[in-house]
Order: sequence, then structure tokens, then C-alpha cells
Amino acid sequence: MDKLDAMRVFVRVVETGSFTRAAQTLHMSRTSVTQLVQQLEARLRLKLLNRTTRKVNVTADGAAYYTRILPVLATLDEIETTLPGAAALPRGQLRIDVPSPLASMLLVPALPQFSARYPDIQLDMGASDRMVDVIGDNVDCVIRGGEIRDQSLVARKIGELQLAVYAAPDYLARAGTPSHPQQLRDAQHRIVHFRWGRDGVFPAVMQQGGTRVALEGQHILSIDDGNAYLAAGLAGLGVLWLPDYMARPHVASGALLPLFQAWRMAPMPLYLAYPPSRHVSKKLRVFIDWAAALMEEHAPLQGHAPRQSA
Repeated sequence: MDKLDAMRVFVRVVETGSFTRAAQTLHMSRTSVTQLVQQLEARLRLKLLNRTTRKVNVTADGAAYYTRILPVLATLDEIETTLPGAAALPRGQLRIDVPSPLASMLLVPALPQFSARYPDIQLDMGASDRMVDVIGDNVDCVIRGGEIRDQSLVARKIGELQLAVYAAPDYLARAGTPSHPQQLRDAQHRIVHFRWGRDGVFPAVMQQGGTRVALEGQHILSIDDGNAYLAAGLAGLGVLWLPDYMARPHVASGALLPLFQAWRMAPMPLYLAYPPSRHVSKKLRVFIDWAAALMEEHAPLQGHAPRQSA
């Protein structure tokens, strides 16, 4: 038995709560994962996990062992990348999950610069708007718009997305151009609903002076993917609200027209989050810094001037 491999496998089983999910995230067979944990328990002469047909629960000894070995594994990983003879540049696989529009419109186009700087980092990117289980899915970090409600995660605010309301010209030709946000509730108008995680529709409010109006109306489409949401607006299915980076090229081409320009929406915070138990390795640290610098250019925090591209 490789003791370090067994320790890492045990940590994955605890974090995922399942031998099967641990095996999937480690790209191992379930049999190998089970055997390594059994061998570890035999070596320690302790029962680390209680198994049932449906669930795996950590024992009191297992919980204590998990807590003690996390910093040990983190220290070993750090040693491998900081020894004088080790490679100077960070290396290895990094698992991240980001919203699909952010991936296709900002992150992926900028990745050649990241890859040129860190050629030994292999990015495994999930691009979707679903709320992933960061620990259970063995993800190193996620980037998400909106407040991070999972208090178990460490979150760093890396940007603020400026939001506004838009519609396609053919939609406005059919339904008329509303002059006030409240007119979106009229019978002739439709909005495109964006389903926001488990909480349903993303709440949107516009403000002018001391007047606040919730953006509400009838819809014929509710959708949970940002790229498809944008496509629905471009197809004239209704009014929608978008971050500036998503709307900008389509406003420039005339495919979308801004509405209610005298009104303002509060910016949406953009966070990068990772598990507190996950060691911030050198490869994760450089990705966090790179992503923060990229968002400083495209979605700067309030009070921060955007950095000019070279």
C-alpha cells in the first residue's frame, strides 16, 4: 500500500461521502478506492468509515484523522513545488467551474496568455451555470456571479458586473418600446426568465433617484444557461438584462438595443470561491491572481479603474 495514496483517497471519500464518487473524481476504479481505504484502516487498526448500502459516514476516529492529515498533505504538496530542485513554474491539473458566457466570451479567449505563462498547468474547466458541489465534485475553485451563500467556502470578490436591460429590434417592432420599467408588466410585453440556481428567477430592480421598480413580466421561456439566455434575447423572445461584457458586441452590431438608460441596476458581484480545506497550491494561487487581473480589466470593482491592455 502507498500510504500517501491511501490518505488522499480517504480524504476524497470523506469529502464526497461516497466510494463511487471518490473513484470517479480520482479516475480510479471503485475497487481500488475501497481496497486502499481498507488497507489504511488495517494499518491504523482503526475503523475510519461506517458503510451502508446508501451512504458512507465518517467515524469519530475517521473525522479526527481527516482533520490531522489535511495539513500534512497540503505541506507535502507545497514541498514538491518549492524545493530548489523542483520546477520553477507551477504544474499539474486544476479543476475549475465558471459560468458558460464568462468562459466563452472572456476566459477562454484570454487563456492563450495564461497557458504561455504557465505551460505546465492543465485546466479542466466546467462551463455551465449550474451550482456545482465544489467539494463533492472535487473542484479546486469556481467563479460565480451573485453572493456566495455557501458559508463553508472561502470567497474572494474579483469583479462587479454592470447590468442593463436590452431587447432585439424585431421584438420592439412587434411589442413597442417601453419607456418605463413598469411597462414590462403590460400584456403586450414579454421577458426572458433566467433561472438562478435553486432559488428560481434572478431578482432584478431598477432605480432612478429614490424610485425603485422590480423588473417583472410575463414570459414564454425560462432558461438556466447564460449563452442560451442571450440567444433567446437575440431571437426576439423578450426583454432581458445582461452584464455589460455580454451585451457590448451585440449593441455595437445593432442586434440588441438598450432600454431605460436613465435607470440603473445594482452591479452583480463576481466571486472566486474554493473549499477552506483545499490547499491553495501554487497552481491555484496563480490562477486566482490571473482571473482577478482579467476581471479588473473587464468588470472592475467599484472605485477601481480598469487596467488598460498592453
